[in-house]
Parts: sequence; structure tokens; C-alpha cells
Amino acid sequence: MPASFDATVEMLAALIAKSARVVVMTGAGVSTASGIPDFRGPNGVWTKDPASERLFDYATYLEEPDVREEVWRRRAEHPAWAAEPGNAHLALAALYHNQQLDWVITQNIDGLHQAAGVPSERVVEVHGTLHDVECVACKARTSMTDVLFRVTAGEPDPRCVGCGGIQKSATISFGQSLDPLVMQQAHNAAVDCDLFIVCGSSLVVHPGALLPRTALNQGATLAIINQGETPYDMVAELVSDADVGAVLKAVTDTLGCAAL
Repeated sequence: MPASFDATVEMLAALIAKSARVVVMTGAGVSTASGIPDFRGPNGVWTKDPASERLFDYATYLEEPDVREEVWRRRAEHPAWAAEPGNAHLALAALYHNQQLDWVITQNIDGLHQAAGVPSERVVEVHGTLHDVECVACKARTSMTDVLFRVTAGEPDPRCVGCGGIQKSATISFGQSLDPLVMQQAHNAAVDCDLFIVCGSSLVVHPGALLPRTALNQGATLAIINQGETPYDMVAELVSDADVGAVLKAVTDTLGCAAL
């Protein structure tokens, strides 16, 4: 049975306080409070518009110009551009600056952990970032802001200025391989920690969902704060379905972490 809110805060604060190397893995549930919908939840992107799932398929994106044009139109309207860090992002930043958090591994692409104050070099974005654009041919990277300016100026499918190749946001689409260097970085963080905290992730998307197992196999303690069951609930030291932002804010208050 999931722990109550008060028990969750007390136990998580105690686990953090006695741990030397803490890693937090975050999923969509951390950013929904900032107005960024998940995919499969009650108000998820695919729940409301099942047909839009094809826009996230890598092969379809490469093969169909109309799909690319629709994706670029939607990119300009993405809620991430107006989103601000929520309580969970701010609390994790406070933990980092209080030297009680080593790494944030995130499945999110919105950049809100960095906006909250966690240094970019301590955030592992396993699914990439919405803030950059990459050419699929020459791999050149460009600012999303610059490319969206071209879209709004009338280019429906902006090509790479260097080689003319197809461009897409520097995020991982379905059917697209994850960056092996990024995944190695996430793996190393999981191996080296003694406390692995999952926040707002159902842990069903692989290979990221294997990281808690990696940490457990190295003797780390696992804590899960997620509104919904996960495959790891039976092996976690702490399981809670409380609001992750409220929990993390209360934990930082308990530990005396100053807000940034």
C-alpha cells in the first residue's frame, strides 16, 4: 500500500539525509503541473487526439513531408515555451545546491530542470531536448528558436542550411535510437548512487525503465513517487502516489534546503 503523504515526506527526507550519492529520475508527472501534458494520461496528447501518435514516429516523419509540416506547426505552439518550473523542479534544484542530489536523469524534453537551477552538466536528458534542432543527415545542431523563426516566416519544412538535409527537434521519436553516450551517462549515474528516486514516471518506457534495476543491482535503495503503479513497486523501499511536487517541496523544507 502506498505511504501516506506525511509518512512519504518523513521517510524520503530521512533516506536523502543518510545517502551520499542521490540520483533522481523524472518523468512526465513532474512537468504536468507546469502545463505540459503527458501522452497517455487522462488529459494526455494521445488520449485527446489518438491520430497524433503518428507525428511521433521517426520513419513516418522522414518519409512524409505533410507530417513534418504538421510537426513544425505544432512545435511553435508547444506549451513548453510558456512553461515555468514547478514545485518538483524547484525542489530538486534546491536539493542539488544543498549538496544532497548528484544527478537528475529525465525522460522529459522541456528543459525545466535547468530552468529551475540544476546545472546542465548534471541533467541527463535520455529522450533529448526540445530546445535544439538536429539535421538527420549531417547531425548539425541549431537553436530551436532560430528554426521556428524560419517556420513562422513561411518555411513549412525548414532544411539544414549546411547540407539541405531533413531537420527535426533533438528529441527521441518512436523508432529512433537513443544516444548511446547519453544512456551510458545515465547508466553510470545509476551504478554509482546509493539512493535512486523515481518521480512522476510509470517506468514502462525502455530502456530508461531499466535504470532502477541497475541501481538496485548495485545495492542502492529505491524510492518511487508516482501517481499510478509501476513495475518496481514491490521492490522499492518507499512507494507513494502523493503529488510529487508537494512531496518534494515538503522534503526540502524538512531538510532545510533554501529555495533558489
